[in-house]
Parts: sequence; C-alpha cells; structure tokens
Amino acid sequence: MDPRLLQILCDPKTHEPLELKGDSLISHSTGQTYPIISSIPVLLPEEELHGDNLEFQRLYDRIAPVYNLSNKIYFFLKFGGEKNYRNQFLKELEIVPGDKVLEISVGTGDNFPYLPRKIDLYGLDISFGMLKACRRNLKKWKREAAIVQAAAEAVPFRDESFDVVYHVGGINFFNDKARAIEEMIRVAKRGSKIVIVDETEKLASTTYNKTPFVRQQIAKKAAELSAPVDYVPETMQDLEINEICNGLLYCLSFRKP
Repeated sequence: MDPRLLQILCDPKTHEPLELKGDSLISHSTGQTYPIISSIPVLLPEEELHGDNLEFQRLYDRIAPVYNLSNKIYFFLKFGGEKNYRNQFLKELEIVPGDKVLEISVGTGDNFPYLPRKIDLYGLDISFGMLKACRRNLKKWKREAAIVQAAAEAVPFRDESFDVVYHVGGINFFNDKARAIEEMIRVAKRGSKIVIVDETEKLASTTYNKTPFVRQQIAKKAAELSAPVDYVPETMQDLEINEICNGLLYCLSFRKP
C-alpha cells in the first residue's frame, strides 16, 4: 500500500484515523476491518452496496478489460484523439506543482497521463476491476498514484486533504448525488475549485444506445440525465455549468469558500 495514504486515510463512516495492521486497516472506534488486496485498500464493505451503485460496479468490473481500447477508438473517431477530448474538461482544473489531486471515480486512470507531473495523484473508484486496470496503466505510464476502492458517497479521506478534487463520469447514476457532492466538498481544501463532468442526455441516447454492455444500464435512463446543479450547496461560490465535447458532456464547477 502507498505509504502516503496512511497520512490522510480515514474510516469512511466516522472519518476517524485508521491503523495499519498487516494486510488490513482497522478502525478502533467501530472495530471495522478493511482489507488491503494487491496493495489497494478496500474501504467498501460488500454488504453496503445496493441500488445503482451495485449495478454499475458489476458493469464496470465486466468491461474493465476492454475499457481503455474502446475509449481510444471512440475518442479518435469522434474528437481526433484522446488528448483533444480530455483537455476540454481537464483545462478547468487549477493545478499547481506540489498539489494533492483527487479523482473521484478514477476508473482506469485515463485522465492521469494528461495531468502535470509534479503533483501527488490519488484516485477512488467503486470497481475493483477498474482499479486493477488503473494500476497496470500507471506502471505503463511510469506514473505514481495512490488508489483505493470506495464509494463516492463515503470518501475515506480526512477533511480538507486535497488541493484539487474532480470527477469525470458516473455521478449521473450514483445512489446519492447530494451526498457525493458533500463528500467532494468535505475533502477539498478551502478555496479549491471542484469540477464535475458527466454525460448529457444526447450522449446516452445516441452513442450509448448503440453500445453493447452499457445500453441496458445507461441508455434506458437517458431522459433522466442532467447536471446535478440543485445538489450544490448555496454556500459554494463561482458556480458554472457548460456543455462541452459537442454537447455530449456537461461540466459543472464551483469553488469551496
């Protein structure tokens, strides 16, 4: 396990510190034990998974082996390359050297190669299959990142740990969007800009409706998709919402005061 994690990890339920014992992390306040599997802390008890979170965890575990390749082909055909696609939202991040940067729903880590080098990268995802692919990719890219399995609604990091917090893809189908946004705000430092990106109805009803594996879960809910502006607390500042990538994604951003 990445030693940097112990400094900021906490129990996802109580936010109290965790102690490393062998291949596990232990919460003294609750007695909960969280395993570390293949150097990845698993802070997501299976019995707590339900609803859309469980459905999409299973989906992404299934598609993890082909996720990178299918994305690269799509982004080349649609945007002329992956860099052109990702820069449309990554340019919104306010990253400076030395920052601690957290991606919620990191998936296979595909955004990491397009971020500056001199930063500390962290990632969280509900799918262990995607995290294993992320770990392989990090070795290939010669990049380092501390990754954990956890739900976006119960982030296992201490308050105000990160200079930059962002999320790309997934919040449309979280069990609790409001709670996920509250958690992003909690772990971000004061003054930080938080960026949330996900697909619009246009993407779900066109591309996803023609894509095997995902059309059953995503395309059938296309009409429900919209940026979660109503879940952003009124105390947040500089709120902006824009459509990007030819209207296929929305980009919601705001600043923690």
